[in-house]
Amino acid sequence: MVNDQPHQSDPSDRSGVTALPGLFADEGRVRAFAAVALGAGSAQDVARAAGLSAKETAAALRRLREQGVVTSGDGGGLVVAHERFVELARAGRPAAETAGHTGADDDRAGLIVRTFVKDGRLVRLPARWTRKKVVLRHIAEQTFAPGVEYPERAVDEKLRAWCDDGEVDHVTLRRYLVDLDHLRRSDGAYWRPGQSVRAGIA
Repeated sequence: MVNDQPHQSDPSDRSGVTALPGLFADEGRVRAFAAVALGAGSAQDVARAAGLSAKETAAALRRLREQGVVTSGDGGGLVVAHERFVELARAGRPAAETAGHTGADDDRAGLIVRTFVKDGRLVRLPARWTRKKVVLRHIAEQTFAPGVEYPERAVDEKLRAWCDDGEVDHVTLRRYLVDLDHLRRSDGAYWRPGQSVRAGIA
């Protein structure tokens, strides 16, 4: 069960940058949290679902409650305090993601693109979906003018240029672009959505 009510954290407990990684560094706490997230509403339920002893369960739940990610719901059972969990996750993210650069969205996107695109070639697609979308958007914007129709042959030719010596073939790349709506397809023609959709012919 999940409690979406914001957690009113103690002013002295503002260590979100380090709290979340430290909180889940212990396997018992991970198991206990997962058990609560999956519906275990009591310490006994948590112990049974997580495979922990009563002592281990009590220690894990105490820490989870101290950080506010597990609390008591309206019915008195244990629930995940979703808003507090998100708060801690967001607090810890900048230190890891912005080291060595400004932290602006454009800077992060540029860093991601430079990591996976070398000399105008796609080396590989990132495993993480959010990064994959950044790279695919970059390829679409650099390759296709918005609103211009391209026959499939032209699309394949343009995408092959990105895939030379890379791990991804042009068919896979084209499918990702269509799935993410960076390219639309109809009657054998493709176009990138824009303010003047299908405004011209390539």
